[in-house]
Amino acid sequence: MSQVSTNQPLGTPTWMDLAVTDLPAAQAFYGAVFGWTFDGENCLLRGLPVAGLREGEPTAWTVHFATDDCDGTAKRMVEAGGTVHTEPHEADGRRAAIVIDPVGLRIGLWQGRTAPGLQLVNEPDTLVRNDLVTPRPDVARAFYATVFDFTLDGNDDLPGMDFTFLRRPDGHEIGGIMGMPESPVSSWATTFEVADTDATVARVREAGGTATEPEDTIYTRSSTITDPFGTEFSVGARP
Repeated sequence: MSQVSTNQPLGTPTWMDLAVTDLPAAQAFYGAVFGWTFDGENCLLRGLPVAGLREGEPTAWTVHFATDDCDGTAKRMVEAGGTVHTEPHEADGRRAAIVIDPVGLRIGLWQGRTAPGLQLVNEPDTLVRNDLVTPRPDVARAFYATVFDFTLDGNDDLPGMDFTFLRRPDGHEIGGIMGMPESPVSSWATTFEVADTDATVARVREAGGTATEPEDTIYTRSSTITDPFGTEFSVGARP
């Protein structure tokens, strides 16, 4: 379990949200799967924010990275090859921006003022990691290392795969980049931790989503989920 009450260091995934065309239906699905409750656009677990759902054109789950200087980080992103989609602005206790990275992914910047973002992570029914899957891993690695000062480490646990850990300067792992030449587009592989993958898959199917059969990996027992609106994400239970 990890409870968060302060703004996180530069480059930490600090918020996740999803745009949906039918907010009540999305709340019903994610409430059934994860046990979340809802306060406006906030998804809550034990009364604390763990994600966001909002009305809008459907996209993938969008990851927002912490910064203590939204304007400066947005400028740095442009200099590194990104494009500003939504200029830095004040919003609900934070300064925020949306940027499109050089491999085409929408990402957010989150400068917390009174809103630190996700307040529960790394426990069942909360965000546990994000991995960037792309046919252009070298471009992605250069961009994220430049913008957030990430270090890049290989992964000996995955021989034959082009996977790089992303780590903050303090050594904390925040995710990874997976090179996948056959992938037609780049995407974020968002993973929520669960206590029991098989039980979660059953709830997904009962609630109108689809799921692959649970599979044991070296890290988790996992399944790829598609919600009723076409958004894909993963769930995983630790051994």
